[in-house]
Amino acid sequence: MTEQPPGFVLPLRLIMAFRAIVDEVHAELADQGHPDVRPLFGFVFQAIGPHGTTAADLARALGVSKQAAGKTIATLADLGYVAVSPDPGDARRKLVNLTPHGVDCLVRTNRAFDAIRDRWVDRLGAERVRALDADLGRMAPGDVFRLDMPGWFGGAG
Repeated sequence: MTEQPPGFVLPLRLIMAFRAIVDEVHAELADQGHPDVRPLFGFVFQAIGPHGTTAADLARALGVSKQAAGKTIATLADLGYVAVSPDPGDARRKLVNLTPHGVDCLVRTNRAFDAIRDRWVDRLGAERVRALDADLGRMAPGDVFRLDMPGWFGGAG
């Protein structure tokens, strides 16, 4: 029987697998015209969603301060991924929406994640990847689209 590694090894392997996947996606995005995209941006794009959001709502979704959200919005606007406009329902608020460049980034990101999953299936087998996904779902229940990881890791900006 193989000796079981210490308990801390499992979360380190999980986070290193996450990092390897994210690094690969970002290398692919850089090759496809999105060299400035950072891992945080994916959480931001998801929080903005198809109908836009406000800086305050974005901050809540990400678990960061309004100032951090504002700084991230400014960075993304400078890079052409988001546009800020007046809220038609409330002139005191500003809406943040993805631009076509931001949507293109999301589409390419989804394709890159699918390609990585396909390689995992080729290497490990479809049944093992399905079982891994199901097991992780049982051990890490909750919303798979939880977006407050930036705040949990220490903030955005």
